[in-house]
Amino acid sequence: MFGITFPEKTIAWVTGGSRGIGRATCLALAEAGCDVAVGFKAQSAAAAAVVAEIVAKGRRAVAVQVDVADQAACAAAAAAIGERLGKIDVLINNAAVTADNLFALLEADDWKKVLDTNLMGVVHATKAVVPDMMMKRKGRIVNVSSAAGMKGGRGQSNYAASKGAVEAMSRSLAVELCKRNITVNCVAPGVIETDMSAEVRKLAEKEIFERQLLKRYGQPAEVAALIVFLASDHAGFITGQTFAIDGGLKMP
Repeated sequence: MFGITFPEKTIAWVTGGSRGIGRATCLALAEAGCDVAVGFKAQSAAAAAVVAEIVAKGRRAVAVQVDVADQAACAAAAAAIGERLGKIDVLINNAAVTADNLFALLEADDWKKVLDTNLMGVVHATKAVVPDMMMKRKGRIVNVSSAAGMKGGRGQSNYAASKGAVEAMSRSLAVELCKRNITVNCVAPGVIETDMSAEVRKLAEKEIFERQLLKRYGQPAEVAALIVFLASDHAGFITGQTFAIDGGLKMP
């Protein structure tokens, strides 16, 4: 992809890798020369299909079922990937959920569900790979945030809080890990044409395009291209940053 290639035997783990941005990222990493662990929670058939596509490209791949909200499960997943592919060099924290509603109508469980996956899932997966990256003195971590973390939107206070927290954590983690040659960055997609955004696109297309300069939805492959760049040696001098990929989304 755009001349980006990874060193031989580079191992990447993509959480939420069975569809949407995660699927596109798995395929793009494979095209660039990575062996890929396709993380998934429930979509086993979709994850198996991604693995088959990667293998068809001549790379190694495994599907790894894990609920990132479970710290022990993340540690076990990282260990399993290490046994089947090798130690993880690149972590893409992409798994996320939504539970949208107006703030006054959000229940405690709506907050817990979103924060446990979107924020603590990043913490758990990252904690599972950082010790090995520190020992190797090299690693790439790319966290998938959202335009919601930087720009206000109705009905997404829990989701926005989770993504804003990921961005803040990433900046601090970049400071901690820089001396071990580990970079930590975020990408913040706007409205991308995925299953997760289907309901928002159906209900608010007019409002979305009124606020967006390019007047179209982003494609998963466009986000994947940015992620692959940030995970590559081409981005070795970039850390602690959040990159918006949102078609020029404006504040209200």
